[in-house]
Amino acid sequence: MASKSERGPESMRTRTLMSGLKSKYADKSWNETIQLVRRCMEKTKGDGRVCEPITRCLEKINEALNVSSMTAMVSRLEMIAKQRGLGSHLSPTETVCYLTADLFYIEVMLLPGGRVEDVRVAHHGEPPVSSPSLLQLLRMKKFHEFSLKLDDLVSFYNIQGDSDVKGKIYSALRHLETDLFKISHLPRSLRESDLHVDLIMNGRIGNVQPGRDGAPMTIEYYISPLDVLMGLSDTGVVNVGRVALVMVESRDTSHRLQMESLISSPPQVDSFGFPVFQPLTDSCSELLPATFILKLQPALPMLMSFIEKMGKITDGVMAEKHLQVAPLPQLLMQTNTKQDSKISWTDGVQFAVPLPDSEYHSYVFPGAEWGRESWKGALIHTVPFSHPGHVPALLEVLRHQSAINVLLASCFSDHNHHLDAGLQYNLRCEVLPESDHCLSVTFSLEDSNYLAVFQVTVVDSHQMSCRLLMPDFMDHELDDYVSRVLVRCMSIPITMRAVRRKVSSLRARPVPAADPEINTDMEITSAPLSDESVPEIDPSASASASASHEAAEEETMASSPGYYVMSVASPVADNTNTDAVANPSPCASLGVYSNWVTGGLPAELL
Repeated sequence: MASKSERGPESMRTRTLMSGLKSKYADKSWNETIQLVRRCMEKTKGDGRVCEPITRCLEKINEALNVSSMTAMVSRLEMIAKQRGLGSHLSPTETVCYLTADLFYIEVMLLPGGRVEDVRVAHHGEPPVSSPSLLQLLRMKKFHEFSLKLDDLVSFYNIQGDSDVKGKIYSALRHLETDLFKISHLPRSLRESDLHVDLIMNGRIGNVQPGRDGAPMTIEYYISPLDVLMGLSDTGVVNVGRVALVMVESRDTSHRLQMESLISSPPQVDSFGFPVFQPLTDSCSELLPATFILKLQPALPMLMSFIEKMGKITDGVMAEKHLQVAPLPQLLMQTNTKQDSKISWTDGVQFAVPLPDSEYHSYVFPGAEWGRESWKGALIHTVPFSHPGHVPALLEVLRHQSAINVLLASCFSDHNHHLDAGLQYNLRCEVLPESDHCLSVTFSLEDSNYLAVFQVTVVDSHQMSCRLLMPDFMDHELDDYVSRVLVRCMSIPITMRAVRRKVSSLRARPVPAADPEINTDMEITSAPLSDESVPEIDPSASASASASHEAAEEETMASSPGYYVMSVASPVADNTNTDAVANPSPCASLGVYSNWVTGGLPAELL
């Protein structure tokens, strides 16, 4: 009873106070009330948690109101700035609202009625530039999307240190971007008929796009044939692929970063067609607590041997983070949204892969075999580096790994052996690891009492070496044929379908009469295979693409593997320079990763 008596007077005072507030502000508009609450919040001292209930109430009020005045627009912008940790203030004329941070600020030019005339973004040491995307969001009053854009901008500048250090790190990033553009514009030879795909796969640093509206520079560095088919828009432009964002990341240790461009204008190139870099001296560089990074989207499962290669390229920068190691196929399944996360890898995994004409293949991954140290890897989100000369070599390693991942993932599906135990498989295969870039597929053809082996060596992202090992059959022309099929489709199931059909057709041919002058014990090989016999790439092996794509790829597969015919109607790719022919492979003469060159890297990557 005592407790209730104590609370009674307090409750009465609260009701009296609330009644007085209601009567005092009964004639006030919501906008005036919001401004009063905001001013009270700004004057609050001490524990910031006291303001949390008021902040939530203010946010709900702002979101519920229709922004139809300049005051309401300013209030909404100031609330968004506070949520993202930015400062805000009005110009003396109260027609421009500034959202400010250490390395950038945003100008929102206002008009009567809450309308927006322009939105300009100014980066550190640079003049303001209009941002059409941010302007469009505010004009459409999509404040949530505008807030997310600001969040991306803030994360881009998530650098530790004082303003002076942050400014130097940002300046180093800008000079890096300048050099990467210079590298991307160096003359090179074309290797693909699709110029956009050629730029991604064969460009020294892929398809480079400058940062806009605070977004970082992007590099498209890999795209698979299936991605090309699935990503074609109505305009015929490929809009999918693996992307790396060029950013900076704070570090506990200091690294020497460039403070000016390291490539002369015009660039001087070496015998490999790569630019000659100015040495990193005290006059053109500075020790800073940060590194450049390639932020991979999506994150890439990588073999430990490949991670070590990147560490040698960057002089050990990659070794600074602890990595969680697991078998590579397991990492691929974990990053594949279609896979069941409850699948146990220890006992091995079996997949039923559907193909056209109601054909099914079974692919078994023995868990014990894939647990070898040589096939263990880690999920890589960022690749740190400190020199623009590192980027071409790093991207070649990323492309090489991406090619291996695409081949392994082609054997995955959302069909497992528990759900499809009653399926009649046209081919049963066991996928086994060999070296860190070689795997084998063991299978048995129809009407055969023995096992055959299809061995795949991924030399790099452009070269696949295939061998078909069978007890009573040898045909090197068939090996070349199958290698071309695999390079074109990057799919083990589609290639195995081609192997099964081709071997069956060759066995059905009548054996030619032996020449009496030739030793009858000599092994008889099959007739040469023409390029026209290369089968179509059918994306329906992934249970998703249409039959029209299959027909389109069938025509492509018939072309020569060594060169392509370019149509005069082909779209011109951005940033492509074809004035001269240069070696597209990374060179060893950049002078910034000599340890990598002498560290035992396979010759095919030099």
